[in-house]
Amino acid sequence: MSKNNDDLFKNVISHTKEYGFVFPSSEIYDGLSAVYDYGQLGVELKNNIKTYWWKSMVQLNENIVGLDSAIFMHPKIWKASGHVDGFADPMIDNKDSKKRYRADNLIEDKIARYEKDGKTEKANKLQDDMNTALAADDLSVLKALIEEHEIVCPVSGTRNWTDVRQFNLMFSTQMGAMAEESDQVYLRPETAQGIFVNFLNVQKSGRMRIPFGIAQIGKAFRNEVIARQFIMRMREFEQMEMQFFVKPGTEMEWYNYWKE
Repeated sequence: MSKNNDDLFKNVISHTKEYGFVFPSSEIYDGLSAVYDYGQLGVELKNNIKTYWWKSMVQLNENIVGLDSAIFMHPKIWKASGHVDGFADPMIDNKDSKKRYRADNLIEDKIARYEKDGKTEKANKLQDDMNTALAADDLSVLKALIEEHEIVCPVSGTRNWTDVRQFNLMFSTQMGAMAEESDQVYLRPETAQGIFVNFLNVQKSGRMRIPFGIAQIGKAFRNEVIARQFIMRMREFEQMEMQFFVKPGTEMEWYNYWKE
């Protein structure tokens, strides 16, 4: 981010707090990283956006209905969707600065510098190597690429790195009256699964015929390891989404319809 853009961003953040749009959560107790509260004007603005979206997406369409699914769902759902095993970021720590980074972001920054310096072939080779390593979930190769291309920590300027490790982005908690009897459950990282598992319930109870859509507004939670982008990247946030179900073979027709 350029200095001018950085100054503008800081001014926007200051303005939102001064005029009651957004406050850092738990501020009187030193705050909580990447968690924010919406103030008196912020909550009105957010509710206006949700109301407008709900009216235009649900109430003005005969073949789209609403849903409000629970935040807690059976852990088997997240296992089946791949979130338990695959909803993770490859992270690496610098031992000198104690800062944590996404390994792929560090490599992408290096690729951008290669391209800026006119080293296109080198950039393309590094991009291909990284994509191959990510596809194979080979964390040792990511570490080797960081070392081979002498990628330094933006803060300390050193190359004293830990191994690359996967950090799951789902928050987990325990459900049960006693710890020894409890089962692990997750705070949903997205709202889509609540729509998918209720597809038949909605279709049968509403006598819906394909094509039709199911819309939802709800909270989602992601354990962002690096979250420094104000309300654009938070650990607790709201999603507005609509899943539209179509007959096989008509996907592109409806995709173009909604795109327009």
